[in-house]
Amino acid sequence: MDAQQQLRAAAPQPRPPAGGGGDSSAIFTVLLSFIAIIVMVIVPAASNLKQSLSILHQVPEGHVGVYWRGGALLDTITGPGFHVKMPMLTHFEPIQVTLQTDLVRDIPCGTKGGVMINFEKIEVVNRLHKDYVFDTLRNYGVQYDHTWIYDKIHHEINQFCSAHSLQQVYIDMFDQIDEKMKDALQADCTRYAPGIEIISVRVTKPSIPESIRRNFEQMEEERTKVLIAIEKQRVSEKEAETHKKIAISEAEKYAHVSKIQMEQKLMEKDSLRKQEEIANTMYLAREKSLADADYYRTIKEAEANKLMLTSQYLELKFIEAIANNTKIYFGNKIPNMVLDQRLLGNFLQDLDRKENLEA
Repeated sequence: MDAQQQLRAAAPQPRPPAGGGGDSSAIFTVLLSFIAIIVMVIVPAASNLKQSLSILHQVPEGHVGVYWRGGALLDTITGPGFHVKMPMLTHFEPIQVTLQTDLVRDIPCGTKGGVMINFEKIEVVNRLHKDYVFDTLRNYGVQYDHTWIYDKIHHEINQFCSAHSLQQVYIDMFDQIDEKMKDALQADCTRYAPGIEIISVRVTKPSIPESIRRNFEQMEEERTKVLIAIEKQRVSEKEAETHKKIAISEAEKYAHVSKIQMEQKLMEKDSLRKQEEIANTMYLAREKSLADADYYRTIKEAEANKLMLTSQYLELKFIEAIANNTKIYFGNKIPNMVLDQRLLGNFLQDLDRKENLEA
């Protein structure tokens, strides 16, 4: 029973006209008509029937209003807010043009090795550009996302699984599935539905058979043990390398200190050597000066003695020597040897004559 039938059932049946009641019946009919129109305007668009009967409708924020008349898509697109349309003839749908997330659940697929796995949830964040709303709805309808997202993600997941093994899908290449799905969806949307932009794809870990999952867990445990052993080995190697570097550093430090100490000792020895050389030089110079002075004195004394070596001086010295002698010898020859002045004078004269000839 539609709204008009409900209104007719609820409204009191007009009594048969009697006498002058024709005008009141017409007024009552017009009143009921106005009430019916007001009810149809005020009733919210909660169902397709009510939406078709309503005149005033609302387009929420982030959406645009799209209209059909007689099943034909109109090129009129309205923005957020209140708008009016022709009841019964025009159909209205709000289309979201902001970011939306389509959740695709339960996607079964078979791997290259024939193992059946199931992706429980894949989220596709997408957006329909406002400028392409009319073309997208005209080509693919209001449920355009079923064609290019829900159905397409099923197809791409099955294509990916059939080309890869379980090891690749579940472990090795799982981190690449998001980007591969995004690129595959965006490539077809760009070609056939350019108004749809794929922002991102989030893929959850697929569920695999329990026996295979246990095997993977055991493999992961073994791999973890191996990695732990490798890390321990690396830590030991790093510790050994650290100790080696410390030892080398200590040895270099000691060598450097020893070198500095050796250089210091060498500098001290060199300083002592230079001091000895200076002292030796001073000693040699002093001794040379003393020797030169002694030589000069001797020369001068010799020259003085030579000047003093005259016959008169020798005779004087001879006499002084004889005078100082306290012993007296007696004999026949002694007076002739000692006291003969002529013999001594002749000897001295001969000596002077030889020196003059030599000169």
